[in-house]
Amino acid sequence: MFFRRLFLTVALLMASAWAHAEPRPNLTVIGYHEIADAKSALIPDYAVTPTMFVRQIDWLRNNGFHFVSVDDVLADRAGLKRLPDKAVLLTFDDGYRSVYDHAWPILKMFKIPAVVAVVGKWEESVGTVDFDGHTHPRDYFMTWDHLREMTSSGLVEVASHSFDQHRGIVGNPQGNRQPATVTRQYDKARKSYESESDYERRMLADLKANSDLIRKHVGRAPRVMAWPFGRYNRTLREAAIRLGMPIGLNLEDGANTDSTPLWGLRRILIEHSMNLWDLSREIKIRNLNLTDNDRPQKIAHVDLDFIYDEDEAQQERNLGHLLDRLTWLGVTTVYLQAYSDPDANGSADSVYFPNRHVPMRADLFNRVAWQIRTRTQVKRLYAWMPLLAWDLPATSPAARDMVVTLPSEKRGHLNMGYRRLSPFSPTARRVIRDVYEDLARSVQFDGLLFHDDVTLSDYEDASTFGLAQYRAWGLPGSIEQIRGNDDLLGRWTILKINALDNFAMEMADVVRLQQPALVTARNLYAQVALNPRAEVWYSQAYENSLARYDFTAIMAMPYMENAPDPKSFYAALVERAKERPNGLRRTVFELQVVDWRHDQKEIPTDELVETVKDLYKAGALHVGYYPDMLFENHPNPAKMRAVFSLKDNNPEVD
Repeated sequence: MFFRRLFLTVALLMASAWAHAEPRPNLTVIGYHEIADAKSALIPDYAVTPTMFVRQIDWLRNNGFHFVSVDDVLADRAGLKRLPDKAVLLTFDDGYRSVYDHAWPILKMFKIPAVVAVVGKWEESVGTVDFDGHTHPRDYFMTWDHLREMTSSGLVEVASHSFDQHRGIVGNPQGNRQPATVTRQYDKARKSYESESDYERRMLADLKANSDLIRKHVGRAPRVMAWPFGRYNRTLREAAIRLGMPIGLNLEDGANTDSTPLWGLRRILIEHSMNLWDLSREIKIRNLNLTDNDRPQKIAHVDLDFIYDEDEAQQERNLGHLLDRLTWLGVTTVYLQAYSDPDANGSADSVYFPNRHVPMRADLFNRVAWQIRTRTQVKRLYAWMPLLAWDLPATSPAARDMVVTLPSEKRGHLNMGYRRLSPFSPTARRVIRDVYEDLARSVQFDGLLFHDDVTLSDYEDASTFGLAQYRAWGLPGSIEQIRGNDDLLGRWTILKINALDNFAMEMADVVRLQQPALVTARNLYAQVALNPRAEVWYSQAYENSLARYDFTAIMAMPYMENAPDPKSFYAALVERAKERPNGLRRTVFELQVVDWRHDQKEIPTDELVETVKDLYKAGALHVGYYPDMLFENHPNPAKMRAVFSLKDNNPEVD
């Protein structure tokens, strides 16, 4: 169950403020598994007792909900017949016998349509079923006779849940078993991953086998695909649509509106612990299109370079220490470095995932991301990636397509320092796109954090690619000429800001082909939020960032900025966020743990704690810190957990 602790009060208070900005929710999809007592269930956490199931159905009927069928959903999307208000589609995954024994009589009694998603291999098994490596009696699952009886009534539609992909397969060299539908299988003997073409063939063959099997036994091919573990990507959805399954069911949070793609319908996952109040709250929160992203985020920004070690045993010990720290800290979100920067110059020399263009220091990102997601309380894991700051091998076709910075004798002139590829070079853009595509294929994550390299100073980019782009924008092909005219300088700045943000959004779209629910964040220099003139210096704009990215992580680092009064510095940042629509909701205040300007001096944990308290008191919702110094045990986990716990709910609750 998503959003268990976000009070209904918050949703109701925020409804009027957001209603005008969000499409109207028109369908609630509810996902059940077993209808059984926990003690007799295969997965007790997702088993609903027969009595609670009856109560939930009765509550839905008494509160004006209308049960709809797959035909109703398709007719609505075709513009033939609108769904009724408070429409609900019931779904049951895995094909458990308990659904036939305890849910089917209720569905018949009240004439309620439903979808039952089955795994073909389990249905075809004799005697026992291999349930992801565990053997169970075949009687735990419905037979084809049961399914034919249910479908012949006209109430139940059989959906596909894959033929044999509802299981884990080895997804990295360390042997972690991960969802088969979205994982490129790792072959330990060959030390290689499944090719993209082999993966696509495996998915299409599996979905076709189950579709053919369902048609054979119930007389109709499925029109619905319930993605195993809620995981899917473009390869899967295109295969499903090709096989006549336009509807796909996931487990993402959020509302279903007219704009929600049929292949990505969101479901409320019913858990054993849910009561009627929980169900009511879940429906209302989703109808307001609130998600876990709207809860206060407590963020640790983690350098994977600290975990890496040539000694794999030591590397595993480092990882274990990180997992313990994240648990002790009580963080809910991790920004995890996916690239390697051992010389700390801000540019990526290598990465921690297999790819086509950049050296791989170690195949480590998948392992660490998976362990964080499965062994800690962290709800959101972001891949922290550069956009432009790449030190490519000399043999790369884009290695020389660098940002060119004009020299300046101006005192205090901003020099970004990072070696960056020109965002205006087609070759560089193709290489960067390939790297992001390879990242998305190699590991599952929730978000992208774009590094602070998404920037060009007011003396950049003077490469041939940049100058050609400025001419294409109707500007002089000379930075000196542009800088000599305030009107041209302002226009140039706006166009560069949008060009950089557009490129970042293109990379996010590349990743979304594999991770449809991806959210985005970007690091923003504090001066951009505090000083309007800084937009010219950085080619960044706070207002644009709030509009384009899901989150803007302002580097709230007064010692890095040489701010004379840190408290005033933080207060000013919060005020800037308050001045903008959704500013607090979409802004992360990222604190520094180290004073890099003064001999790498640690910022005392007590000071960090007081800063977080002040930020929360001022109205900040999302707070993080960088870096997590796990070997120095800094910041102190007990103290940080205590202060993070002060903001468990949105401010309207307090």
